[in-house]
Amino acid sequence: MGNFEITDNFYLDGKPFQIISGAIHYFRIVPEYWQDRLEKLKAMGCNTVETYIPWNMHEPKKGEFHFEGMLDIERFVKTAQELGLYVILRPSPYICAEWEFGGLPAWLLAEDGMKLRVSYPPFLKHVQDYYDVLLKKIVPYQINYGGPVILMQVENEYGYYANDREYLLAMRDKMQKGGVVVPLVTSDGPFEENLNGGHLEGALPTGNFGSKTEERFEVLKKYTDGGPLMCTEFWVGWFDHWGNGGHMTGNLEESVKDLDKMLELGHVNIYMFEGGTNFGFMNGSNYYDELTPDVTSYDYDALLTEDGQITEKYRRYRDVIAKYREIPEVTFTTEIKRKAYGSLPLKEKVSLFSVLDDISAPVESSFLQSMEKLGQNYGYILYHSTLDTEEKLEKLRLWEANDRANIFVDQKPVTTLYDLELLKEKELDVTFERGADFDILMENMGRVNFGPRMEHQRKGIGQCVQVNGHMHNHWKQYTLPLDNIEKVDFSKEYKEGLPGFYRFTVDIDETADTFLDFEGWGKGCVFVNGFNIGRFWEIGPQKRLYIPAPLLKKGENEIIVFETEGKTRDTIVLKDEPDIG
Repeated sequence: MGNFEITDNFYLDGKPFQIISGAIHYFRIVPEYWQDRLEKLKAMGCNTVETYIPWNMHEPKKGEFHFEGMLDIERFVKTAQELGLYVILRPSPYICAEWEFGGLPAWLLAEDGMKLRVSYPPFLKHVQDYYDVLLKKIVPYQINYGGPVILMQVENEYGYYANDREYLLAMRDKMQKGGVVVPLVTSDGPFEENLNGGHLEGALPTGNFGSKTEERFEVLKKYTDGGPLMCTEFWVGWFDHWGNGGHMTGNLEESVKDLDKMLELGHVNIYMFEGGTNFGFMNGSNYYDELTPDVTSYDYDALLTEDGQITEKYRRYRDVIAKYREIPEVTFTTEIKRKAYGSLPLKEKVSLFSVLDDISAPVESSFLQSMEKLGQNYGYILYHSTLDTEEKLEKLRLWEANDRANIFVDQKPVTTLYDLELLKEKELDVTFERGADFDILMENMGRVNFGPRMEHQRKGIGQCVQVNGHMHNHWKQYTLPLDNIEKVDFSKEYKEGLPGFYRFTVDIDETADTFLDFEGWGKGCVFVNGFNIGRFWEIGPQKRLYIPAPLLKKGENEIIVFETEGKTRDTIVLKDEPDIG
């Protein structure tokens, strides 16, 4: 049993303790590689690992909880402890993290009037139900009970979002009543306005920033009541969004100086030590003047690359840390290789329209409903109707629609509307025979993870479709979370230029990390042996998708590409290095 406390400093069993931590998100890394990443963290000189806990992964449907495989938070914490590392947990319902909806479960939005991250009883009740399960998992791993967990965080950057004091107190009390006994921290932007709104009694205020250490700590000092100074997110890089023009990188020389100053004056958690991957549909988005969805890679210009390779930044940081503590000798126990498996020829293909009824059961309604109202969280949704009263398609507008719409008449592409284009009427000139098929394929590009727009993140079409100035009724609504890819029947019809599924196989005698190059392909997502490795989009900056070796097996492996623009090739290529722009 141990003890960790905060007075004028951090004290571990009565002795001063300097936190030198790195962020690793267990849910962005296959569990077979957790040990490797944690060994590399220790070998750089860190004594602590920090992770968020994503509510939306652990409770994907109300009352349905998952803590297995990539979500086995207990195994992650135990692995850290076996390596002699301490752990900081951030179990706030909201995590930001450039993660879908900031970690909040999408099903919250099925409730009309839902208010997030404030003293709204229905929201607080959902949080309590979640904490009743989650806290039982993590409370036993606190240092007081022989575990490695030394700190937990209340909420997350709340001063950037709001200033509801009663809500913050409620969140603190829920954690403590649920058994949290280690010291609590808050983390906020490094400005007085943020700290005024985000700090609370009984929790040490800490800051999140990537530069100007002395200046930021001077502001923080006003709030810590003589306590230690800590940067809980020392931003060492940044994230990429689709179409941003190139991979975001930090200034290494300035970053090294800031780390040195931080360790001279206080404590640090490096964000990110390794970024990992936004597998599946779990990337977040930001929205200021326009929607900017994040790419699949969360490389972040971190100390380890997306696939865990040691960088020059890692080596430079290790040199700085060596000034403050002895660097341990660590033997890396996981063999990790990169391999190019070459060009794979297309085996089979089928159009989405041909297999709709195999992979989705339509909900018929005279009016339209959003994904959330239909019980769907992620992926795509297709709205099908027929143009029985129209003579021609001249004007089209989608009301309460997010995020991207591919429009088809008679199963032929008509137009694509994205983000701001969904807010206005589209002029068209489409002729057809009365009774023509009318289809709208909507994609959830990743819910916004920051700011007031979070409460307006229902996906699909929430209100109506106007055709030539009037509302169009009578729809079949096909939810397409694509979590049943094994049901796609490739023996059915394929038509050029339409959304479709493309099947490839690769026979291998040795599994290794590899990277799928999607040059020549338009937009979509990829499944490797049934696992969704994420989205691709020709606009970049990311040009290849990371496939970790544990997703592969000796013998035949299946790769299915879902593509929505009708822009494809007869091959894909597996290469031995990434290309994130």
